[in-house]
Amino acid sequence: MLLETDDRSLRIRVFNAIENAILNGEYKDGDSLNELKISKELGVSRTPVREALMQLELEGLVNNIPNKGAVVVGVSEQDTRDIYEIRIRIEGLAAKLCTEKITDEELHALEKIVDLQEFFLLKNDTEQIWKLDSDFHKIIYDASRSRPLRFMLSNFHNYIKKARDNSLHTEGRAEKTVAEHRAILSAIKNNNGDLAEKLTAEHITNAEVNLFSKK
Repeated sequence: MLLETDDRSLRIRVFNAIENAILNGEYKDGDSLNELKISKELGVSRTPVREALMQLELEGLVNNIPNKGAVVVGVSEQDTRDIYEIRIRIEGLAAKLCTEKITDEELHALEKIVDLQEFFLLKNDTEQIWKLDSDFHKIIYDASRSRPLRFMLSNFHNYIKKARDNSLHTEGRAEKTVAEHRAILSAIKNNNGDLAEKLTAEHITNAEVNLFSKK
């Protein structure tokens, strides 16, 4: 249940709750989303639910069908492939910009994340490594100081988080992910933007190959 605070905060929280349920697979492709049912589950009125469903249609995750209402579209395999291909081309740019603009505080945070990933690798705790993977990339996006780039890549990360989770849990991928993060971090620390860009593109390529090689 979501606590009703100010209207804007409530709308955002309702949107996030429904979006996460779609991306996590709680709502499957083709499922109908009943406004009244969702509003009761979240403990809110139907208005923020209706607004969230309209926004989700703009995001491409929901399709409003006449006489049927909102139906889940979700993220298809082709969507995921397309997102990885786009990330390969632009995520390296974020790393390059990060190398030029990162603060000492952000650099320290990146180092701490990779250190923690290596610690959890020894513990064979892929769940924690996966959570830290998102943090690692978020810092790079923020440090790029490019709002459009950060917005685009953050959305992509969110949309394919289930695929990323599956990829990281495959045998051997966690070790490679952490090693790749360490190499990217080293390039950023050494102010080598071109190398950071190259290594990041390879990192995303490897993740895509690992994910789709299982299919």
